[in-house]
Amino acid sequence: MDTELDRISSLPGHVLDQILSVLPIRDAVRTSALSRKWRYKWSQIPHLVFDTQCASITSQDQTIVKNELVNIIDSVLLLHNGPIYKFKLSHRDLLGVSDIDRWILHLSRGSTKEFVLEIWKGQRYKLPSCLFSFENLTHLELFNCLLKPPSAFKGFRNLKSLDLQHVTLAQEVFENLISSCALLERLTLMNFDGFTHLKINAPNLQFFDIGGIFDDVSFKNTSQLTLVSIGLYANVKNDRNVSHESSSKFLRFFVNLPHIRRLEIQSYFIKYLALSKVPSRLPKPCMDLNYISIRINFNDFEENSAALCILKSCPNLQEIEMLARPEEQADEEPQTGFWGDDQWKCLFGQLRLVKMVGISGIRSELDCIKFLLSNSPVLEQMTVKPASIEGAWELVKELLRFRRASIQAEVIFLEP
Repeated sequence: MDTELDRISSLPGHVLDQILSVLPIRDAVRTSALSRKWRYKWSQIPHLVFDTQCASITSQDQTIVKNELVNIIDSVLLLHNGPIYKFKLSHRDLLGVSDIDRWILHLSRGSTKEFVLEIWKGQRYKLPSCLFSFENLTHLELFNCLLKPPSAFKGFRNLKSLDLQHVTLAQEVFENLISSCALLERLTLMNFDGFTHLKINAPNLQFFDIGGIFDDVSFKNTSQLTLVSIGLYANVKNDRNVSHESSSKFLRFFVNLPHIRRLEIQSYFIKYLALSKVPSRLPKPCMDLNYISIRINFNDFEENSAALCILKSCPNLQEIEMLARPEEQADEEPQTGFWGDDQWKCLFGQLRLVKMVGISGIRSELDCIKFLLSNSPVLEQMTVKPASIEGAWELVKELLRFRRASIQAEVIFLEP
């Protein structure tokens, strides 16, 4: 055992640091008992992660759990000797206690680059103003927090990645936060409140993932944006008055996305886009877009129009995923003849993979499948997964009758 220990101890310092960095903080601290050389080695770990692995607390008493966690974190920070580049606090039993303020204040005096705070229980935790003084921050991740920066806050000048989930912040705070982080490359927003207008002004943004309830979304200075995943969690009504007033909504969404490569339209966002007057094609095609996923009500004429406009404006698509919203389709009059109309003829010269998910075999779904099969000369595979097994055999018979532009196209039927 001593020989093996000596072999490990004789490894280069950066290798020992790497070993310690992948251990839970509890086990990293325990290495201090291995030998004199290891006694204080853990105290120089630059990445500190306090999660469910940092302590084994069996008590059901919330006060005991809280006190033990606080003692562990206090002890580690007190004995730590060196820079802390990453700090993550994500323990399932930790509430937004005032002790977090002390830890954030301690970190603000150092050179922390990555900060992750996830409060899994209780109400929104109001972040202390000292968090907004982290000058070297490159990654910020917050869960169940309230953000209210001081008036002197000018943004995180080095921030490249921002992940906000279950957060509250005012409209003006949100807009200033995004626009003042000039180097921001990745932005994730999930289940937020306090603001409803998503004005994204970020010249270096490449990745945008959002899911929540909002009124509007617009992009400015986002020519580098290549991956967009957007989901509107609240259904919207097709009010003709709103449609007239928001006629440019559809075009405004795409105009500042010239180099988008991957687009995921989730939940009810296609219905949001369909509130506008939808053209037959976008003024400028999305030449770089090679993957698209659309969740759609196939019995809604406006949604079909919006989806088809997007597809026709993306000549270089390689993969298409269409996900039906069958819960709405059952309550509406069936649409027919939409996808099969000759005026919609177009070719997907690079399309190789199509996925149809959650369909129920209604006419408009079958028309869409037929349209894609007949206009994709290099298609390799189409998978069809219905919402239920009911009527599956009839659906299979329909699929076998459709003409395929690609002689190598394989249609695969997946059970629900």
